[in-house]
Formats: sequence, structure tokens, C-alpha cells
Amino acid sequence: MDLNALLVFERVAATGSFTAAAHHFHRAVSSISRQIRGLEESVGQPLLYRHTRAVTLTEAGRRYYEEVRDILERLDMATEALSQPQAEPSGVLRINAPAAFGQHQIVPLLYDFQRRYPGIKAELFLNDRVVDPVREGHDVTFRVGNLSDSSLVARRLAPMNYVVAASPGYLARRGTPETPEALLEHDCLIYQGELGRQRWYFQRGGMVAEAAYELEGSLASNDAGSLLRAALLGQGIIMFPTWLVAEDLAKGALVELLQPWRCEVMPGRRELYVLTRERQLSTLKVQVFIDYLSETVTPIPPWDRWRERLPIDRSEKVR
Repeated sequence: MDLNALLVFERVAATGSFTAAAHHFHRAVSSISRQIRGLEESVGQPLLYRHTRAVTLTEAGRRYYEEVRDILERLDMATEALSQPQAEPSGVLRINAPAAFGQHQIVPLLYDFQRRYPGIKAELFLNDRVVDPVREGHDVTFRVGNLSDSSLVARRLAPMNYVVAASPGYLARRGTPETPEALLEHDCLIYQGELGRQRWYFQRGGMVAEAAYELEGSLASNDAGSLLRAALLGQGIIMFPTWLVAEDLAKGALVELLQPWRCEVMPGRRELYVLTRERQLSTLKVQVFIDYLSETVTPIPPWDRWRERLPIDRSEKVR
């Protein structure tokens, strides 16, 4: 079997594009297409559906892709094992994360990580659906909430801490709520996903369980960024994780509310996890990325250090 053909097939399957694969290998699209056609002839089955704008895998192609990716991964590991121990980490690191978290937190983390390890390139896949990291070929996956896939190695990265916040302009106009009950008289901007509108849950010392509140406001949306933008404009009050609003809190564009209460968008505590496959942990690129996350995100993630950046007079008020 032609190893180059397998490498080309893996790139076409991963990117869904002959053009992207051609750019990757610095070859003509026609050359890539001919090599894939030759591979299909050698295995005796079509591996790809050719569409006008994209390329997708046939069922046989999907099975073959999973096997080929496994072979190439093992080959990379074998090559790396024979390299000098002092060799710099290199290769392509494929990362999957929820969209907003990836935009706000993974991108800046990657920027610093790749400055430290310039030999590592990254492919960042952002979406809000649960994907199969094994099938999709992701090296590292960030996930929030309960985990069900026991075939993956899960590391707790950080807690999901939420804050209730509003802009100074909104608070000057409508006043500052002092209790969760007071939110009933305010304009609360609510996230509305596939499971309906979120409830807001509050708990403080002495309470056995969280108290749930169904709140209303002038805007509900399935897009967190839109609700955040509306809050910054002064439209209402939001509850979001600190990783989404830390910068705006630190700048004073948003003001934290109801500090004595722990707040959540569902009962219990949610955690942020980083997932890998067992075998991938022996690859140097994954090892150094996991080590980098441990160094920079634990014990207190950067997005939970926003109070340290407040002016002294304001930081005293929010403690």
C-alpha cells in the first residue's frame, strides 16, 4: 500500500476538501484527485462522495478512515519514539471545544502555547454538539458537564463558576438587586437552548439545596454572545460562566451582582474536563499541551482571576 496515498486520503477525509489537501501537500488538486482515485481502485470500493462544494466519506470510507488514521497515528508515535529525547515537540494538534469557550479561552491559551512550542501546529474545531473524539480524530477535547464515554481519559480542568452581572448603565437606571427574589422585578436576559429557557439557581450558606427561579426579560436567545452584547449595551441582567465574561468584569463593563450566593444554570456543580485517548498520552505534542494546561489553568484558571485586575476601590467592593 502506498503510504503517500494514505496520507493524502487522511487529509481529504479530515478537511472534506481536495483543495485543502492540495494546499497542505503543496500539490495540484488534480494530482490529489488522481491519487485518491488510485486508492479507491486498489481497495475496490468508493471511499468518497464528490459534491460540488465538499467531499464526504462513504460508509466504507468512514471505516477505512478510522483504520488509516489509527495506522498513521501509530506510525507518528513510532517515529517520535526513535527521535532524540531532546527533540522539540512537533506535529499537528487537533483540538475540539465548545464554540464560545474556544473563542474566549482556547485561542489565547494556544497563542502562548505555540510561542513556547513553535513546532506544533493546531487545528481548532469549535461546535456546541457532543462529538466522538475518536471518530473525528481529535487529540484533545474540552467538555462541560457529565461524562459518559469510558474509553477516554478525562481530567478535571476547572470548575464552572457562574456570575450574575449587568452593566453600570443598567444598574444606574434600574437599581441593584440585593437578593435573587429581586430579579423578578428586573429585565433578565435568558439563554434558551434545545431544552428550553434556562432557570437560574441560587444557594448560599445554610441552604440544603439550590432555589430555582424562572425569570423573564425583554430578550431570550440561543446565542450567548448576543445576550452578552445586549447586557453590555445596558439591556438587562445575565448569568454566564466566568470564562465568558471575565474580561468585561475586569474592565468594569459589567458589574458582579448577588455575590453572597452561588449561582448555577442547573442543579449541582458542573466541571470543565479535558479528554484524550489513552494511547495519545504517549505522544509528545499531547503530553506538553496537557502539562501546559496544568501549569496555566490550575489551581485557579485565568478567567477566575478577574478580580485581581480590578481597580483597588472596586476590588474591595466585590470581595
